[in-house]
Amino acid sequence: MNDRISPTRLSLLVAVARNGVIGKQGELPWRLSADLKRFKQLTLGHTVLMGRKTHESIVAALGKPLPGRVSLVLSRQAVAPAPQDKLPVVAIDDPGQVILVPSVAAALQLAREQAELFVVGGGEIYALTLPHAHRLYWTWVEAKPAGDTSFPPVDWSAWHLQQETRYPADARNQYDTTFAIYERTCT
Repeated sequence: MNDRISPTRLSLLVAVARNGVIGKQGELPWRLSADLKRFKQLTLGHTVLMGRKTHESIVAALGKPLPGRVSLVLSRQAVAPAPQDKLPVVAIDDPGQVILVPSVAAALQLAREQAELFVVGGGEIYALTLPHAHRLYWTWVEAKPAGDTSFPPVDWSAWHLQQETRYPADARNQYDTTFAIYERTCT
C-alpha cells in the first residue's frame, strides 16, 4: 500500500472529537453543517473508500449511496476482486456507484488512475489505512462526546500541519471546529 503499488495519494478524511471519538451507534455524534459541506466539497467527483458499516449508515441517512462519487466498500464479504480493471467515469449527477473490494490494495488498484483516494471511515478502515496514508483532512471537534468508535492513535511526529482554519459553533454547527490538513513527513 505504498506508492509502488499505486501513484494514487491515499488521504484520510475524518472528524475527530478531542477524546478520539468519531462515531456513536453508526452515526456521527454531532451536528456540524460546515464539516458535511467540507466533506462534499472534497469528495464530490472523486473516489471514496469506506467500510461496510459506514456505507450502510450513509445509505440509511441518504436513502442511497453517496451521489457523484464511486464508493469502494471494503468488506470481508467481497471474496473476489472487483471485475473492473479501472474505475468508471463518475458524473456529478450520478446516483453513486458502489464496488465491493476485498482489500485496501484492491481499492488502490482500482483507483490507480485517480490522483487521490479518500478514506472516509469507519474506525477499522482508518486503522488499516493510516500507516499508508499520505494526507489527513482532519476536523478537530472541540468536544468530548460519548461514542463507541474512535480514531486509531496517531504518531503526530510523522505529520506536518499544512493548513488550519478555525470555525466557531453556531446554529448549524454544534461545536467549535478546526479544519486541518496534515502531510506525512516520513515514510
